[in-house]
Amino acid sequence: MATQNSDPKREMLRHTVATLAYRGGKAVRDAHDSFADFKASETTRTPAQILAHVGDLLDWALSIAKGTETWNNAEPLEWRAEVARFYAALKSFDDYLASDAALDANCERLFQGPVADALTHIGQIAMLRRIAGEPMKGENYSRAKIEVGHVGAEQETPKREFD
Repeated sequence: MATQNSDPKREMLRHTVATLAYRGGKAVRDAHDSFADFKASETTRTPAQILAHVGDLLDWALSIAKGTETWNNAEPLEWRAEVARFYAALKSFDDYLASDAALDANCERLFQGPVADALTHIGQIAMLRRIAGEPMKGENYSRAKIEVGHVGAEQETPKREFD
């Protein structure tokens, strides 16, 4: 789904957002509700706190793109509600990127700040799954079916996972 004035950088940013949806979806899929409150140590954030931070990052990205930069530290919601917030924030950001609306910041700034940080935190959630005894299977992500604009909870099922 390319914009009318297809900007390659904007499309790459949208592909990155779709990748975040795919990898984030895999990291939270089938996690028990109790996983939300798992603490690996006294000083680590819980998966729910991390996912709430990812939602904050995506909201921040949208505000930067719109030229109304604002930051919010949201209190984590119940796990399923936080997962729904993750997808809603992805969709709002991607919808804006897909529109013809001008970006107030360049794609590089949007990537290097909120988007790259969100990818890092999704990796933390994946790592915490293993530590909590709920590991997710690995896969060859270069072959994953990730498509621009596909940022909802209904992600493609991996064709071949490995332990």
